[in-house]
Amino acid sequence: MARKYFGTDGVRGLANTFPMTPDLALKLGAAAGRYFRRDKKQHRVVIGKDTRRSSYMFENALTAGFTSTGMDVYLLGPVPTPAVGVLTRSMRADVGVMISASHNPYLDNGIKFFGPDGFKLSDEAEIQIETFLDAEIDYAKAENIGRAQRIDDALGRYMEFAKSAFPRQKLLDGMKVVIDCAHGAAYKAAPILLWELGAEVIALGTSPNGYNINEGCGSTQPAMAANAVLQHGADVGICLDGDADRVILIDEKGRVADGDQLMGLIATQWASKGTLAKNTLVATVMSNMGLERHLNGLGIDLLRTNVGDRYVVEAMRNGGYNLGGEQSGHIVMTDYATTGDGLMAGLQFLNAVVESGLPASQLIDVFEPMPQLLENVRFEAGSAPLEAENVKEAIRAGEASFGDRGRLLIRKSGTEPLVRVMGECEDSTLLHTVVMDIAQAVKDAA
Repeated sequence: MARKYFGTDGVRGLANTFPMTPDLALKLGAAAGRYFRRDKKQHRVVIGKDTRRSSYMFENALTAGFTSTGMDVYLLGPVPTPAVGVLTRSMRADVGVMISASHNPYLDNGIKFFGPDGFKLSDEAEIQIETFLDAEIDYAKAENIGRAQRIDDALGRYMEFAKSAFPRQKLLDGMKVVIDCAHGAAYKAAPILLWELGAEVIALGTSPNGYNINEGCGSTQPAMAANAVLQHGADVGICLDGDADRVILIDEKGRVADGDQLMGLIATQWASKGTLAKNTLVATVMSNMGLERHLNGLGIDLLRTNVGDRYVVEAMRNGGYNLGGEQSGHIVMTDYATTGDGLMAGLQFLNAVVESGLPASQLIDVFEPMPQLLENVRFEAGSAPLEAENVKEAIRAGEASFGDRGRLLIRKSGTEPLVRVMGECEDSTLLHTVVMDIAQAVKDAA
């Protein structure tokens, strides 16, 4: 059964435009409250948010929806997405909510749900919530309306938890680290945590104003951080996105490494220590073929999933694996967290630098990537460019041109009105031609 409101990562869209409107958020809170109510006297929900202007509006709407159905709301304030997963479980809440559109600009927003175990909801749970959403709100009796209160120490709780990804007996003394917080949810936690671990910290993107989240900074635009690494002679640069569940790394030479390189490094190190569960890394269909070849050469398996960190986590839980992620920088380590955590993944890399005594540049090039090209094509809501015959023909022609030398992946984004045209091929010239031909066909159809 197709979902009407939920995408690959919660409900997301342009603020004050369907489905991201305050009235729908209120009903969504009420529907989730109805779904998660159990046969007990007390019901709890924790709500976190990022720093975009509309997050405050949606926080109020969701609070009204949850309390109207008898759930007590605990407001965490601006915190990273992984903090919501952690605190949902540690505070024995029935449900956790994160208000964020992750790496998107401030105009967008989203609502993500976590179950009582701290993991994101299954497709089946989201479909059931949608059923309640389209029905009449089941209001609590007047005497059973929930209450709302703020949790002042939420960030401190998360920071102590995040430190568990770094060995307690080690420190970052003598290490200079650039941390780019994207003016987002980790703007307080990340610089303080790194300083407490002993690093000299150069903090960027720590002045949110409601409009500048992810603007010219963060994991999707790491140039500012790369320049800061070179300017300050830093050892490492760490770039987070707006809700801090992604990370992109920069070495001391200012070179950028994506999530595939970091996953390759962690998988290799964990396998050598015997801590990589079932000697397998879980990644999506977007991960570079060079990563797969590198891992296979070491006797490590790569299990691919659909795009979306929730599908990575689902496969990890079903198969008993403990490491997975996405090329975009979601790194999921279920020994530590229930979802992608950019800060904790960054700490894993810093530990590798400390442990090896090598510069970041000697750790960051784990494998030689196969030439890969991604072209995003925006389309109008309601259109279906991938159904157009000229697009289908362009895809068939591209696949024939590649043969066994590469692969194509064309899909709609689950979080934005984009068609993503991705190709990999040993012949970079052919790769560019094929991807751009398909992208042009999509533009014509859109």
